[in-house]
Amino acid sequence: MRELPERGGNAGGLAGLGRPTPVSGRVRGLIFDMDGTMIDSMPYHARSWGAFCRRHDLNMPLAEVLRLTTGRTGTEAVRVLLGEMSDARALELLHQKEQDYRDLFAPVFREVAGFARFLRAALDRGLAFGVATAGDKPNIAFAMGHLALETPPQAIVGGDEGLPGKPEPDLFLEAARRLGLPPEDCIVFEDAPFGIEGARRAGMRAVAICTSHTASELTGDHVIAQAPDYLTLLDKRFLEILHA
Repeated sequence: MRELPERGGNAGGLAGLGRPTPVSGRVRGLIFDMDGTMIDSMPYHARSWGAFCRRHDLNMPLAEVLRLTTGRTGTEAVRVLLGEMSDARALELLHQKEQDYRDLFAPVFREVAGFARFLRAALDRGLAFGVATAGDKPNIAFAMGHLALETPPQAIVGGDEGLPGKPEPDLFLEAARRLGLPPEDCIVFEDAPFGIEGARRAGMRAVAICTSHTASELTGDHVIAQAPDYLTLLDKRFLEILHA
C-alpha cells in the first residue's frame, strides 16, 4: 500500500494573492481544521489506517482509504470501510486505530510550518479563533497538548459530538455559532477536498493548506488562497491583504 509523503502538496506559492488586492467581505473569524491543517499529522493517520486495514483484512489501496475517510468523523469512516455496525463496535475499532495514530505521531509531533506564528498574528488583529475537526476528544486533547498554544481556541467542535462529518457543513456552522459569528464572516483553513467542500456548503470562504493534497485538488470559487504552509501566508502578507 502507498503512503502519503511526509510532506505533500504542490502549492509552491500563494495562489490568488499575486497582487495585494483586499479580500471582499467582512472577516471576523478564522476556523481551522486540525489534522493536516494545524498539525502535520496526515502521514501518521495514513500509517494507522494502513494498520487498520491489515488488522481487518481490508484489501483496499491506502490512497482510496484516505479519500473515503479524510474529513469524515471516525465512526463514519469505520462504517464506510467495514459496513454497518453498532455504535459501540464502531467506537471500539476507532479507538484502536486512533491510539495507533497517537503512538506513531507523538515522538515526531510537529505543527504545519508557521501555524503558531500565523495564529498569533491573526489574534493580534482581533480575529476570532475556532477549530472544526472530524477528530475526537482524545485526538483534540493530544493535538492541543502538544501545540501548547499561548491562546486556546475560543470554540472547538469535534467529530464525536453527534454532528455529520465533512463534506457536510455542520462542523463549520457550529464553530461559527459558538464564536458568535455569521458564516459569511468566517474563513475556513482546510487541507482536504471534503473540508473545502464543507466550507462551500457552509457559505464560508476557504484557504487551502496543501500539506496532503495538491492545489488542483483544493479548488472552488470560494477558495481565496492556496499555500503549502503558514510561512508562505505570512511571507505573502495574507493577513495584511485580508484587512486592507
